[in-house]
Amino acid sequence: MDYKDTLLLPNTTFAMRANLAELEPKRFDKWFKNNYAYDKMKQKRQSANENFTLHDGPPYANGHLHIGHALNKILKDIIIKMHYFQGKKVRFTPGWDCHGLPIEQQVEVKLKEKKQSLSKKEIREFCRQHAKEFVDIQREEFKSLGVIADWNEPYLTMKNAFEADIYRALCEIAKKGLLLERSKPVFWSWAAKTALAEAEVEYEDKEDYSIFVAFSLDEFSCKKLGVVNAKAVIWTTTPWTLPANQAISLNPNEKYVITKEGFIFAKPLLENMINKQFTQGEIQKEVMGYEFENLSAINPLNQRKSTLILGEHVLMEGGTGLVHTAPGHGEDDYYVCLKYNIEVIMPVDDGGCYDETLRTKNLLPEHLLNEFIGLHIFKANERILELLGDALLESSKFIHSYPFCWRTHKPVIYRATKQWFILMDEKKLDGKSLRELALEELSKVKFYPESGIKRLSSMIENRPDWCISRQRDWGVPIAFFRNKNTKEIIFDESVLNHLINIFEKNGADAWWDLEIKDLLPQNSNYNPCDLEKVYDILDVWFDSGSTWEAVLNSNRYDAGEYQASMYLEGSDQHRGWFQSSLLISTAINHKAPYNSILTHGFTVDEKGQKMSKSKGNVILPQNVARDYGVEILRLWIMLSDYSSDLKISDNILKQVSEQYRKIRNTIRFLLANTNDIEFVETKHFTFLDKWILMRAKIAFEICENAFEKYEFAKGFSALLNFLSADLSGIYLDVCKDRLYCNAKDNIKRISAQSTMVLITRKLFSLLAPSLTYTIDEALEHANIAIKENAKDVFDLLLKNGFDYEFKIDDEIFIQSREKFFEIIDGLKKDKLIKSTLELSLQTSANEILSEDLEEMADWFMVSSVESFDDKEVLGEFEVNKTKFKIVKASLYKCPRCWKFLAKEEECLCPRCYGVEKIKNV
Repeated sequence: MDYKDTLLLPNTTFAMRANLAELEPKRFDKWFKNNYAYDKMKQKRQSANENFTLHDGPPYANGHLHIGHALNKILKDIIIKMHYFQGKKVRFTPGWDCHGLPIEQQVEVKLKEKKQSLSKKEIREFCRQHAKEFVDIQREEFKSLGVIADWNEPYLTMKNAFEADIYRALCEIAKKGLLLERSKPVFWSWAAKTALAEAEVEYEDKEDYSIFVAFSLDEFSCKKLGVVNAKAVIWTTTPWTLPANQAISLNPNEKYVITKEGFIFAKPLLENMINKQFTQGEIQKEVMGYEFENLSAINPLNQRKSTLILGEHVLMEGGTGLVHTAPGHGEDDYYVCLKYNIEVIMPVDDGGCYDETLRTKNLLPEHLLNEFIGLHIFKANERILELLGDALLESSKFIHSYPFCWRTHKPVIYRATKQWFILMDEKKLDGKSLRELALEELSKVKFYPESGIKRLSSMIENRPDWCISRQRDWGVPIAFFRNKNTKEIIFDESVLNHLINIFEKNGADAWWDLEIKDLLPQNSNYNPCDLEKVYDILDVWFDSGSTWEAVLNSNRYDAGEYQASMYLEGSDQHRGWFQSSLLISTAINHKAPYNSILTHGFTVDEKGQKMSKSKGNVILPQNVARDYGVEILRLWIMLSDYSSDLKISDNILKQVSEQYRKIRNTIRFLLANTNDIEFVETKHFTFLDKWILMRAKIAFEICENAFEKYEFAKGFSALLNFLSADLSGIYLDVCKDRLYCNAKDNIKRISAQSTMVLITRKLFSLLAPSLTYTIDEALEHANIAIKENAKDVFDLLLKNGFDYEFKIDDEIFIQSREKFFEIIDGLKKDKLIKSTLELSLQTSANEILSEDLEEMADWFMVSSVESFDDKEVLGEFEVNKTKFKIVKASLYKCPRCWKFLAKEEECLCPRCYGVEKIKNV
């Protein structure tokens, strides 16, 4: 007789094959139809007491999503859901940065020469349409990743009211006296023709000249030093700045020497100069640095005076100890010349070419002006070296780290122009500078990982004043009026508030569209004819840095509360959004805009190399979704240590897919074997049930604690190890017999099913934030005992803790099982047995013999466990001085359960006979 039909075999409609790429989009469509998922998350807030606001750092509305975008938004989605399933009121309003150079450049590429004939308003409208197009594209791409957010009402920095809020933040900073316009050297992108902030600069290797140039001191200076002739030797890597030289800086506290050849060097660097064969090293005079103050040298390029000045910035780490100083081309140069009231000369135009200043300031001889005016500075180096003649002591080339514009990828220069700055130190807020207050507020912020505070604090400690002005068209204007005659900036509150109201109604375009008289309030005391507009626009980092004001404080979005619970971005935002947000919020409200900061690394290929089209190692999120499924992308993030760079490749995704398959199969087994449970029984747990519940509690606690700290890889490691080693590797395997062969109402079977239900509920709630699609699908195929009142995944609740606690000393059980199966592998290999059910295990271990022997037999998957006798031993082992023997089972094989417990051949064992008898009654 075939007893297969008499078994209670597992049964579920939850498919083994996920078909993610095909089925995910359909489920996502359901989530987003009529904003179903986010609205359901909003409804749940009514009973919640605790809030969690994740304020979205805006990506650029420019281009399609890359894998870094996917990493960032999925990580945010998982964290939002984690807090949601914990029963909190969560807020997640996505947003986009819509202004700035990248968009304007793309528009310029499209328009080509046509741009020259367009007004600023028309150019801005093209930029607006470009940004709108990619907002729509990126929104759909984010939704295709299953990211739940308030996609119907995102924030866009180009909306009228938003631009007004950005301008309002600027006015608040101006009112506090933190805003100043001044001429100062700043990073300048000649390729983009605009000033840059430090956050917009990246460092790359660049080849430059290293030159040593001798400036002869004039006759008066030589006499004062008591020498016939002397030459100040400077070292520089920017020959093109030499025409603008105004001074030579020396350290007042260092000793300098005048060699027999007449060269002036810092004494600590003399040995280097001898090695370069500039001098034999014979000293004719030693002079302290301060004794050179206000002496004069002659610039060999143009015969102009170069004043010897003193500066603490002159170090003895390289060069000659005498620093070429051009105040228009360096920050240290600028500040040291400021003390001496030395003029800032800037002979370079916004495109990086020499301009007419060469002529007006006599920076080059007359016969060279036509050659140099209009010449790009980087093309002038070789010619300048020629012109230096004998004054050039040495010239060589070297490669060093150099600042590049992160948008145009061209090297930048220091260029003095009139710009707007937020002051870090000069103005006090509650007795503290903006720098001091920002650092104080930063100390209150929680960082994930903790090392983030050191990085951000260091940047705040060392950053210069924030240059917030840009010389472009697409952005929020620094909309101030200037008196034409006095050049005074008008900071009249009534004027500023009137402009804010205009921007709220008409957008910032009004600054260009309307005449001055129409931008002033009625009954204004100002004569429009006396005023002119400032046409600079704001650094786009100011836009994004003030989003806490425009989003969290405006009540226009379902975005949560200021201060945000968390800001979450890539680690590059320590120098970008985290910093700009901190400075603006601290300047206005004297506190940080966030309570915590979480950062993730960059995506790289499996060799750790940066992705690039030329290398052919780019992984696109849409391709991962197509080839593997979004769940695989999400699981990849959870399994990776996102605090450092994340490696991704087809090989890695295949490995992640295998992990997903194991998770899915475990879920399927749990669903299939609990399909017919009618009630959950928790009073009659067996040894096996108690053991797995104990192991589950340990794993779940490790997992939950790790998740609470956002250490997802650590949490998933504990969870997957439990699923693989304990749950699937032991418990589910050993429970098959009682699940399939016991009667439906058998207490051991019900107890095992109840155990599985309890574990499945907790497992689903732990996996729901990350594998949302899978758990939503699984719930549709789950028994009501697992689902409880959940109609879908968004009804789940992550209950804290796991309430089933048992203490079992399982060391002897685990070790004996491992050694047992080591021997079994050999027995099967030698074809002495086909199945462990052919065996009995003999032992004297009290721990094992005192338990339910049927339980212990199932633990080892043998037919019985018994005390020692004289049967033939197939194998033996020892654990903690306790001996075990493996012997052949003495009874016959049951044709129904296959255990060797039948008293006669081809007869049922007592258990199966009883089950069949009940069925036949």
